[in-house]
Amino acid sequence: MKKIRVYVDTSVFGGVFDEVFRKASSIFFAQVKLNSFEVVISPTVQNEISLAPQQVQNYYAELLPSAKIIDISDEALKLRDSYLSAKIISKKYSNDALHVALATVSGCSLIVSWNFKHIVHFDKIALYNAINISEGYQQISIYSPLEVISYE
Repeated sequence: MKKIRVYVDTSVFGGVFDEVFRKASSIFFAQVKLNSFEVVISPTVQNEISLAPQQVQNYYAELLPSAKIIDISDEALKLRDSYLSAKIISKKYSNDALHVALATVSGCSLIVSWNFKHIVHFDKIALYNAINISEGYQQISIYSPLEVISYE
């Protein structure tokens, strides 16, 4: 069975230490360790993790060897700018748009995030995908960890 290529944003790593998100985040990463997902991260995730509490940084460091790190390409920056031009989110939150763009241009099947304001949001997902289609990319699925973990 082919592993699902998943872009994991910073919020999921922090979720392991959050009372509300702990269980689903921990199950998600346990399934990552069982090779259920091919995890993709970016320098944007790395930069945001560097500002997180030490326990989040340590947890991230443990999982880093099993992740694929993608580069921030001109192609991803252009797609991010298209999202910002469409006013899906404001420039203040351009890193959130960059997460979506990086996942899209790197061929991920889905994004996993706890960011319900700027990423995992019904209206925004449709808008991101409208831009993706208009720019010649595939649509991308965006879910919280709770929606992608297996319960067997």
